[in-house]
Amino acid sequence: MKTVHCVSALCALLVALPVAFPVQSNERWSMSVEQPAGNFISRVAVDFARNVRQATQGHLDIRVHPNSALYRRLDVKPAVSRGDIQLGDLFMSALGNEDPIYELDSLPFLATDYEQARKLWAVSRSAIEQRLLADGVRLVYAVPWPAQSLFSDRPLQHVGDLRDLRFRSYNPTISRLAHLLHAQPTTINTEDVAQAFRDGKVDVMLTSSATGMDLRAWDFVSHFYDVRAFIPKNIVIVNERAFQRLPEAHRQALLHAGERAERAGWELSWALTGYQTRMLARRGITVVQDIPPALHQGLTEVGQTLTNEWLARAGEDRARIIDDYLEGGER
Repeated sequence: MKTVHCVSALCALLVALPVAFPVQSNERWSMSVEQPAGNFISRVAVDFARNVRQATQGHLDIRVHPNSALYRRLDVKPAVSRGDIQLGDLFMSALGNEDPIYELDSLPFLATDYEQARKLWAVSRSAIEQRLLADGVRLVYAVPWPAQSLFSDRPLQHVGDLRDLRFRSYNPTISRLAHLLHAQPTTINTEDVAQAFRDGKVDVMLTSSATGMDLRAWDFVSHFYDVRAFIPKNIVIVNERAFQRLPEAHRQALLHAGERAERAGWELSWALTGYQTRMLARRGITVVQDIPPALHQGLTEVGQTLTNEWLARAGEDRARIIDDYLEGGER
C-alpha cells in the first residue's frame, strides 16, 4: 500500500509540473490581401494559406482578408512591420518613396514580357529581400500582374491626346509618367477606380487586363490600348519577429508554400493575359493591339526618361542591377 501511495503522489506531482517535452501550439495569423476575392492574386494567397495549414497539420492557421478589408495599400507594410498583422500582400512599387529598388519592375518598357520580367526579378530579388529585412519584414513570395496597358474613356492617337487628362496614379513612377505626358496625376486606390471614372475624377489609367476585369472596366471606359509597358509585382511579406518565433519546421513549411505560390502565380498570370484581353473585347471595349506609332513612340521616349531619372537617384549599387539585367547575368 505504501508503494501505491508513493506512485499516486508521484503522478500527482508530475501532473502539476510543467510538461518537459515540446508541444506545438496553434497559431492563428492574419493576412491582408489587396485585391477582391475573385482576383487571381487573391486566389494564390488562399492556396498559400491552405498549403501552410496542411503542411503544419493545422498548427499555423492563416486567415486571408481580401479586398483591403484590413488595411489599404500604403498601410500594409507598416502594419506588418509593427506586428499588427503577421502577413501582408501589396503592390511593390507603391513603396517607391522608401527606396528606388521597389520601383524597378515599374519602369516603363524596361521589361515588357514574362521572360524579361523573370530575368529582372532574378537579378533584383536579393537586394529587395535585404531592403525589406532592414524594416523588419521578410519576403515570402511575389506574383506578377499581366502587363500594364492603357484604359481610356476616349480614342488616343498620340501622346498629345493625353495632355490635361486626369491620369490615375498608384505609385511615384506613374505620377512622374503622368507629369511627363502633361497629364494630371490622380492617386486613386484600386477599389475606388470605378467610382472615380464615373465622377469624372479620372479619364485614363495604366493597369492590367486583370484589374480591368475586376473593375468591370467596360462600364466606364471605351478603349484598351495593349501597350504592355511593364510587368509589376505584388509581394507578400511576413513580420520577421513572428516568423522567427515559429518552430523551424513551420518556418520551412511557410517558405516552401511561398515558393509554390510564386510558381503558381507566375504561371497563372501568363495564362490569363490573352484570355482577359479577349474578355474585355467581348464586353464591348475597343481593344487596340496595333498601337498607333506616334503613341507608342511617345510612350517609349517617356519610359527612357523615367529610367534615366531612376538611374540618377538610385545610386551605384542599384544601377548595377539594371546593368546585370541588360547583360543577362544574375546577382
